[in-house]
Amino acid sequence: MPEKPRVARLASRALIAVGGDDWRSFLQGLLTQDVESIQPGEARFGALLTPQGRLLYDLFIVGREDGCWLDCAAAGRGALIQRLTIYRLRAKVTIAADETPVLAAWGAAPAENGWIADPRLPALGWRGYGAAAAAEATEADYDRHRLALGVPGPADWGEDSSYPLEADFDLLHAIDFKKGCFVGQETTSRMKRRGAIKSRMLPIVFDGPAPAPGGEILAGTLRAGAVLSGLDGRAMALVRLDRIEGAALTVDGRACTVERPAWTQSS
Repeated sequence: MPEKPRVARLASRALIAVGGDDWRSFLQGLLTQDVESIQPGEARFGALLTPQGRLLYDLFIVGREDGCWLDCAAAGRGALIQRLTIYRLRAKVTIAADETPVLAAWGAAPAENGWIADPRLPALGWRGYGAAAAAEATEADYDRHRLALGVPGPADWGEDSSYPLEADFDLLHAIDFKKGCFVGQETTSRMKRRGAIKSRMLPIVFDGPAPAPGGEILAGTLRAGAVLSGLDGRAMALVRLDRIEGAALTVDGRACTVERPAWTQSS
């Protein structure tokens, strides 16, 4: 029997429909990702940053015939719509909530049409918007799959607390450094240009339940990082790159190890 894809409804995600004559130029000046060249049926990962360059909202920009969807955190959709409306000024742009469900599939490729490859990492699978496939897995299953690949999520970077390069957005194809201006570009480009990335979000492995968020990771007596989100045996952490190489690390008095997934090896 051929392997079946695992499909989950992502209740934590929601859509914003953006359209109008100026939708491309409007988003192009705001988001970290190139919007001008996106095509219908294509998805790109990006973000809206603060003017100081910190992460506000992660976004999948999904090309449509008459505009795009912004696939964003459901809890922040109202605030994001409000912020986009403030930026709109006189641009000919429509911005509205859309209740089409967001799904994820991983493992085998879905047989149905309408699925789009996840632009962050091929192993993450596909995203579906109103796809007909039955959801037999849970969002927790999907988060477990994402965590196994070492990919951070919104619970790790928070809002206005992390820089996108710390959250691996450059390695997950979320920043187009050649596209021109976007909100927060100056800080982001300077960090990239100077190689001033002292910390990154990477998975840690340990025995037992996940430490509480914020738990210190120690290299001897030196602070080497902090726990973000996780499950039994595995968590994401923001770690100091200069303190983890060859060091004996502990968290909550337990030994732990930092993993460097293959997709992060260019960092």
